[in-house]
Amino acid sequence: MDRRDFLKTAAAASVVTSLGAKLARAATDSVPYRTLGRTGEKVSIIGLGGYHLGRGDEQESIRIIRSGLDSGINFLDNCWDYNGGVSEVRMGNALRDGYRQKAFLMTKVDGQTKKSADQQLEESLRRLQTDHIDLLQFHEVIRDTDPTRIFATGGSMEAAVAAKKAGKIRYIGFTGHKSPDTHLKMLETAFAHNFNFDSVQMPLNVMDAHFESFEHKVLPVLVKHNIGVLGMKPMGDGIILRSKTASPIECLHYAMNLPTSVVITGCDSLQILQQALEAARTFKPMSGEEVSQLLAKTSSAAAKGEYELYKTSHTFDGTYQNPQWLG
Repeated sequence: MDRRDFLKTAAAASVVTSLGAKLARAATDSVPYRTLGRTGEKVSIIGLGGYHLGRGDEQESIRIIRSGLDSGINFLDNCWDYNGGVSEVRMGNALRDGYRQKAFLMTKVDGQTKKSADQQLEESLRRLQTDHIDLLQFHEVIRDTDPTRIFATGGSMEAAVAAKKAGKIRYIGFTGHKSPDTHLKMLETAFAHNFNFDSVQMPLNVMDAHFESFEHKVLPVLVKHNIGVLGMKPMGDGIILRSKTASPIECLHYAMNLPTSVVITGCDSLQILQQALEAARTFKPMSGEEVSQLLAKTSSAAAKGEYELYKTSHTFDGTYQNPQWLG
């Protein structure tokens, strides 16, 4: 090995060592926990998004999951359709050797019929290598017809209720990223059927506050009914950062400042995991003035939904591209 190669190797080793030391310190620092609505479950203020874990190197994904769990994160997000099931397979491998006991495990199904939801849940259990999922959510409630279909006779709600009775799942929720009005219809449909969701997942970020806002329309309803709030897309899959109006830590802190139980963020490297842990450990409630200043910086960029493509396009709509997943 010549001197140049030696220096490159030494530099790489130094970066890994430094990152390892930071993660080790994170394990001893406190990651705040909050209560998941009326379930009483204690969940970490930050959650690991499942989609990004299905990309890149598998061993790196396993290291991210296990490092997160060792550092105090306990909330894991996933979905039956993420990366063709690869995200769940990797998470299942990471949860071996006692790591399952450290995790509050959530996944989602796309199926809106009892048959399709049953099949997807069984696949998820097998991939995740577990006999139960802590929280199962109906994924991508983004069409006006979705609530009626899910709650219809023979709909996926029947599958979820049966799975809960059988001990395969513990709690039931739903997700969506398209329109706050669709979320409200899902909640109204549930109330009409005398059903209360345990959690609801939705985009909550510095852009959402200005445009078709889940924060303004849906969040108050969840708080009123003590339903666990799962914030997602704090950086809009990185798109919000392109506006150069807010830093990653500012984005994460804004979402944490809301009455969220968990803020779910994608981590595709140990460095990004460290960023998420740093945001969780350093979070302090923001003053009204701090919130106003941050929103003032983002208002112009947010006005037309340019940085919230999950609302204004089909870019993030997996079930639009694959309607067969709905059953």
